Amino acid sequence: MRVFHNIFDQIINIENLVTSWREFRIGKKHRRDTLIFEYRLEDNLWYLRRVLEDRTYKHSGYFSFFVQDPKVRHIHKASVRDRVLHHAIVKHLNPIFEPTFIYDSYSCRINKGTHRGIKAFTKHARQVSKNWTSTCWVLKCDIRKFFATIDHNVLLDILFRHIADPDTRWLLREVVSSFRSEFTVDPENPKGVPIGNLTSQLFANVYLNELDQFVKHQLKEKHYIRYADDFVILHPQRDHCLDIVKRITTFLKEFLKLELHPNKVTVRKFSQGVDFLGYVSFPHFVIPRNKTRNRVFNKIHDNILLYKRGQWTLESLNQSIHSYLGILSHSNSFDLQQELENQIFFWLTE
Repeated sequence: MRVFHNIFDQIINIENLVTSWREFRIGKKHRRDTLIFEYRLEDNLWYLRRVLEDRTYKHSGYFSFFVQDPKVRHIHKASVRDRVLHHAIVKHLNPIFEPTFIYDSYSCRINKGTHRGIKAFTKHARQVSKNWTSTCWVLKCDIRKFFATIDHNVLLDILFRHIADPDTRWLLREVVSSFRSEFTVDPENPKGVPIGNLTSQLFANVYLNELDQFVKHQLKEKHYIRYADDFVILHPQRDHCLDIVKRITTFLKEFLKLELHPNKVTVRKFSQGVDFLGYVSFPHFVIPRNKTRNRVFNKIHDNILLYKRGQWTLESLNQSIHSYLGILSHSNSFDLQQELENQIFFWLTE
């Protein structure tokens, strides 16, 4: 295992901070907090570098709010200064940890995502079922309150295996300790990372890479796919899937201090249809789940209303429509796309 030194100077380099600012600003340039930070951009970035260099930097608090995407999520938003720093950290940590991840981990990684995850899911099912001639069982699991129950001490131990630089360790400890969820019972064992942080996406993959390695190398499962805290294991025998659940439950509890969601562990035949990553997959076709279909229709309808009120441009509306049609294009949903296009015409002309 490779251990890295002297990362801190690369993170706080002013050129890295400027690049991180530019990346952060994409899609946010008209927001009030972004404009305020940009008004004295040079002073703010040099000040950030100075407090990092002399180690007087303290992560600010969070502004919290709820979003529905599609289920209700509690988002915690850091200050612009801290979010710029998050970009700077991820830029140099991601190349360290990315090579350690398994191929079939699809969340928040370049050239991965839900659509590639679904294609991989179908590919594995085809292999297990021997081209749809045998039974393929799918164990599907979900980790209970994953982001809110990530253990800070466990996370830092995993990060520090690869990072020996004392200054970078201090900075990571400062970022991780900036947030505690309601699942923190013992102050000595804080829990939780905020969903709104860019660093949390990387931390989540680093944390659950421990599970990935256990499943692939200890349990020796060949057909395993994970996206964030959802994962599936495919196998020709149902009893094998049930046995694997017990061993995974024990590993999560003892090593990562996590629990499987008791109501979201299922074992079913692939031929019956398996709901995973927003789609329901069958041997010869894939369709969007009903919630995905309803969300697409509702979002487009809402955006058309914004356009008709003059709050959206035609260009923005077209981009939105093509984006949502793209979601459907990754499934066998020609009739559904036709229905949506007809509905869009009706909404625009009513």
